Amino acid sequence: MWKNQNLAWRRRVLRSLGRAAVLFAFALGVHGAEAAGAPRDASLEERVTDLEALMNHTAPAAVHRASRVSVNAGDHAWLLTSAALVLMMTGPGLALFYGGLVRSKNVLSTMMHSLFLMALMSVLWILYGYSVAFGEGNRFFGDPGQHFLLRGVGAAPNLDYAGTVPHQSFMLFQLMFAIITPALISGAFAERMKFSAMVLFILLWATVVYFPMAHMVWGKGGLFNWVLGGAIPALDFAGGTVVHVSSGVSALVCCLVLGKRLGHPSTPMPPHNVVYSLVGAGLLWIGWFGFNAGSALNAGALASAAFAATHFATAAAALAWAGLEWILKGKPSALGLASGMVAGLVAITPAAGFVTPAVGLLIGLLAGAACYFAVTKLKAAFGYDDSLDAFGVHGLGGTLGALLTGIFADPEVNPALASTWKAHGATVSLAGGFGQFLHQLKAVAFAWALAMAATYLILKAIDALIGLRVSEEDETLGLDLSQHGEGAYNT
Repeated sequence: MWKNQNLAWRRRVLRSLGRAAVLFAFALGVHGAEAAGAPRDASLEERVTDLEALMNHTAPAAVHRASRVSVNAGDHAWLLTSAALVLMMTGPGLALFYGGLVRSKNVLSTMMHSLFLMALMSVLWILYGYSVAFGEGNRFFGDPGQHFLLRGVGAAPNLDYAGTVPHQSFMLFQLMFAIITPALISGAFAERMKFSAMVLFILLWATVVYFPMAHMVWGKGGLFNWVLGGAIPALDFAGGTVVHVSSGVSALVCCLVLGKRLGHPSTPMPPHNVVYSLVGAGLLWIGWFGFNAGSALNAGALASAAFAATHFATAAAALAWAGLEWILKGKPSALGLASGMVAGLVAITPAAGFVTPAVGLLIGLLAGAACYFAVTKLKAAFGYDDSLDAFGVHGLGGTLGALLTGIFADPEVNPALASTWKAHGATVSLAGGFGQFLHQLKAVAFAWALAMAATYLILKAIDALIGLRVSEEDETLGLDLSQHGEGAYNT
């Protein structure tokens, strides 16, 4: 019995020493982080509380003091996986989706837009894009030279944006958003814009519209940043205004400035390969989980909430679009189902980390119906030639989703909504309601105005400089041969 009691006593001592060692290591890690430049204003009790919050993922990583300690392997793995999923959305996802919708003589040129922009936007990002979007600056853009060639973007976390992953990984994740956004616009000018004009347009558009808009919504001190000191707290979890409103509205301006394709609308222009588009739509749905759930920037409960809202919104929108076709046209189409999927993905993007799955279902139903009527009725009523419905799906779907976020944002889903924003020294809840709806409306209106004005001026300047459209002869021949000297099908 004495031996058993002695053994139990020794085990208690060892456990106590183990706990003490863990606390000592934690305190030492915090001390080391402070020596490297982290603030020293947190007490030991606060640090322990923050560590528990960090491990449980109960708030965004950007607001954790404990995130100064070290990189979280789970968060890091999820963010890198999400970055790869978002890149897959552009190529092959969007490339196949758009490529299948055009005529066979333009399939390579259309897919080329997505693949080329994967390269072009990456180079712009490393040169100055990341600095403008996420560097220190003013309300509208960051310092273009702060992170030139990714200076200062390394293995240490950036505590303002994602405190549990390397700064470099956060940068890569955001790059994938910068790649797909201008690629979405290409659906509006497919089959008629010069490739040289497209390259110059995207270069200028990304510089004037996307990079500043990303800073205003997500960058520290940006005009609409609700977490990091913005003036107007607009909620945009994964890119409603930054990605979809900006690209969709710009797509509409492209349609109006370029004019209609030769023969439109009297000449039938059916998709040459719906199978391509269906495969692309499936890849977009899968990749969008990285887009939305990855924007939680950690592998915790918020990522799960965004994942669930995204999935159910997409399912509801697909059924809404296909159901309306069935009722109004007598038959549901495969392409309609795929278009509904994309509409749901677009609309839930700004709301994904702020709403319940049930609200996601509602947003999807509304988006599927709204985008269906935009594509089938609105476009015909106004007579613009939006080749692949970039405006009808992304412009209007993104606008609807951003506004609905202001109605349904729920602190039960994202507790930071109730505790992060401060006005005049007092904490103000950003839960859904009239006040938050107005904040969302201001952000949406600004994004519309910036995208419309900048796109129009850029297109007019390019048209005067090198011309926008291919010749009638080249358009009749097809852009695959006239712009790239190759054909998709050589049998």
